Amino acid sequence: MSTAVVVGSGPNGLGAAIRLAQAGLSVTVLEAADRPGGGTHTSELTLPGLLHDDCAAIHPTGVASPLLSSLGLERHGLRWLWPEVDLAHPLDDGRAGVLSRDMARTEASLGSGDGAAWRRLFAPLVADFAKIADEVLRPVLHLPRHPAALARFGVAALPPATWMTRYWREEPARALYLGSAAHVFGRLDTPLSGSVGLLLTTAGHAVGWPVAEGGSYAITDAMIRCLESLGGSVRTGVEVAGLDQLPGLLGHTPDFVMLDTSPRAAARIVGDRLPARVRRSLNRYRHGPAAYKVDFAIDGDVPWTNEECRRAGTLHLGGSAAEIAAAEAATARGVMPKRPFVLVGQQYLADPSRSVRRANPLYAYAHVPHGHAGSALEAVTAQIERFAPGFRRRILAVHARSVPQLAAGNQNYVGGDIAGGSNHARQLVFRPRASLDPYSLGVPGVYLCSASTPPGAGVHGMCGLRAAESALSRLGAGRAIVQAWRGHRG
Repeated sequence: MSTAVVVGSGPNGLGAAIRLAQAGLSVTVLEAADRPGGGTHTSELTLPGLLHDDCAAIHPTGVASPLLSSLGLERHGLRWLWPEVDLAHPLDDGRAGVLSRDMARTEASLGSGDGAAWRRLFAPLVADFAKIADEVLRPVLHLPRHPAALARFGVAALPPATWMTRYWREEPARALYLGSAAHVFGRLDTPLSGSVGLLLTTAGHAVGWPVAEGGSYAITDAMIRCLESLGGSVRTGVEVAGLDQLPGLLGHTPDFVMLDTSPRAAARIVGDRLPARVRRSLNRYRHGPAAYKVDFAIDGDVPWTNEECRRAGTLHLGGSAAEIAAAEAATARGVMPKRPFVLVGQQYLADPSRSVRRANPLYAYAHVPHGHAGSALEAVTAQIERFAPGFRRRILAVHARSVPQLAAGNQNYVGGDIAGGSNHARQLVFRPRASLDPYSLGVPGVYLCSASTPPGAGVHGMCGLRAAESALSRLGAGRAIVQAWRGHRG
């Protein structure tokens, strides 16, 4: 029996492990931390019983993932829950742009003219969402299976996000679009800067922005249970510094090594076996701006000025489109903006099990410069208070995690970058290096499967799936296995 070891137990590492185990390999996952899951953890960070997502929290790409949807994870305890409103973007004048699975609700929030323009742009993409997801959740350089759907998406994804805001006249639509585009964690005036936001917005209309019941760790737990049902195993508290350790740790030399790590960590682990050109590429890989994470325990609900915000699972706080673009440009330059872009999660609205009586958990993070050493707690709090006067009086407890603390807690968050790397245009296309097989490291049997590979960040496991498919294609019967798997997915 062929064997594989996966270093790192984030969703992509587990995705790779599950796919290899499905193909009949004996798979062991090694995790340096004392808990598996990478950024997909849930903890009691403020008050006893309140459940806070440590990092990954809202999951449009999770519910849309061809891998996760194929695994029957509901049999292993995973349940998706949706808020009444998927996303809201409040403005200083009290209005808010709303993203909803109900397109009519979004149109109503944007006004008749911009609402109609929004529908003209997104309705065709929503109709083709399954095809679009199949195309974009794989390497950019591939032979399209749905060329028409991919071309339609590409036409809107290629221009800078700031250019696309000209599609609408009023601020609710412009800010709603650019707030989603800000998930690219970088400048919004460059080519392809709107691609991530375009996908997330289309997903919001097609499948919503759900949460996992009981917290994001439920995704990790379900994937581990699925892996174990296939004969695989996960070992925690095991740090891998080099390939030479593996025979001693496993009792044998594995046929395949999958690295759910940053590119530079992969270069260190593989060491001198790496071809020089691959080593140079991995060490040149760029990381982007960071996240500063804040979790609040609050008494009751947030007193948002706009009523739709009180029903929204996710909120983008950044003001106007111009203000968002300026803040993101500043963080990309290494400058901390006075008013950073802030994402707020009200997961408890869809999942009351996270709360204790009147005490509710509130999730937030700000975009800050890479490696930012200072505090952003007041900036995050002030942005919420800006759109919800009286918020400060609702705070019962606070847990803040600085950029250095975030990076120390997860080795893949280099400099606090939770997106797995800078999303500038070249690196979006050639991630982590220019290659027809971006997962192969040029060493037989060794692959990179982290969010630094296509399709990038998100709790979807697709980086792991694609890396595993690359590995399986090297087996004698690999091509037939992959084709059978693709046929199973439809």
